[in-house]
Amino acid sequence: MLKENLENVEQKIQAACERSGRDRSEVTLIAVSKTKPAEMVQEAYDLGIRLFGENKVQEIMDKSEVLPADIHWHMIGHLQRNKIKYIIDKVDLIHSVDSLRLAEAIEKEAAKKHVIAKVLIEVNVGREESKFGFLPEELDDFVEKASDFSHIQFMGLMTSAPFVDNPEENRPIFEELRKLSVDIARKNAHNMSMSILSMGMTNDYEVAIEEGATMVRVGTAIFGARNYAQTNVR
Repeated sequence: MLKENLENVEQKIQAACERSGRDRSEVTLIAVSKTKPAEMVQEAYDLGIRLFGENKVQEIMDKSEVLPADIHWHMIGHLQRNKIKYIIDKVDLIHSVDSLRLAEAIEKEAAKKHVIAKVLIEVNVGREESKFGFLPEELDDFVEKASDFSHIQFMGLMTSAPFVDNPEENRPIFEELRKLSVDIARKNAHNMSMSILSMGMTNDYEVAIEEGATMVRVGTAIFGARNYAQTNVR
């Protein structure tokens, strides 16, 4: 089942790249394994997946203890400041920097561990009250203040588009995030490369790729529907 799911997702990524005149190598698949047991992550690993996305710090800590060391973990959920210290040197990328206070806390913890934290700025392009992230008009002020950080490398932007029946409805969301990324890149801040656009999930990743996504976060299409009652991640 997992093998067929991955093959199907891969075919759709390839097709979306071809439609938009892009090379398949420009798009990175993050397998979203949140709430899924370590055994299922291992199965995906055995099929060649190395990049996994998690929503909770505890799941990253628990799973990283029992799974292969060459897995690249991505923190894609809301990150609480008091949890940063547990994952600052365990994750490849934090997708969800949604406030100046969080960025300041990451800078502090990264300095303590003598690492450069790679992060994305989360933007609430859809302006949903239920979601975290900067509003587009708040970005300029944040970029100005965050450009002094020496232990953070801002790699790009992330958004979680609204859940819609027709993925085409989210095309303007993805288009706007891409434009915002270009605007920030023009500022030439030393710690902001804007090389990553993390956008698109199971419901709309094909449209996101057509609009320039360099990372897509796909869970349900790979692992099946999530069991949110699942508490034992081992």
